[in-house]
Amino acid sequence: MTSSQAAPAAVKILIAGGFGVGKTTLVGAVSEVAPLRTEEFLTKASIGVDDLAGVGQKDTTTVALDFGRITVSPELVVYLFGTPGQERFWFMWNDLVNGALGGVVIADTRRLETSFASIDFFESRDIPFVVAINCFHGHNTRTADEVRAALDLDPHVPLLVGDVRDRPFGRDVLLALVEHLMSLPVAAG
Repeated sequence: MTSSQAAPAAVKILIAGGFGVGKTTLVGAVSEVAPLRTEEFLTKASIGVDDLAGVGQKDTTTVALDFGRITVSPELVVYLFGTPGQERFWFMWNDLVNGALGGVVIADTRRLETSFASIDFFESRDIPFVVAINCFHGHNTRTADEVRAALDLDPHVPLLVGDVRDRPFGRDVLLALVEHLMSLPVAAG
């Protein structure tokens, strides 16, 4: 980069949700670079601490963050930060959210209650977000309207349904967040 070239603008997006809902998977599906992952194997020490109900054969967990990047243009780069899902790591969210333009809450219809903390987190900080219902292997037990009601989402919060392993769905989620951000009134200041 020459001194006359400006550094690209950076946009930070936080990917949040409960344990095992697909945060690491979404970051990996859409990142143009091999994502940074801080996954560790679950051990016997987590028995009684981590709720493994409904997560099947999951044997690893994010202990700090996931990080990915998408270059939109030479002038714009999107940085994705995935949060750890277990309650014992939620303290990290306060640092990860700094500078975030918006967020994505990933939810699993089999365990919707694991989404409440993420939604509360974004709402309490007035950070715009979208909700992505991750249908693992096409498994979805609720309609979008049922999920919206169960999560008590405001009508203006976008809700998408798909499989976060699919890059096109991940792209659609991020585009929905951008469109949502653009639709919000600009604060006077």
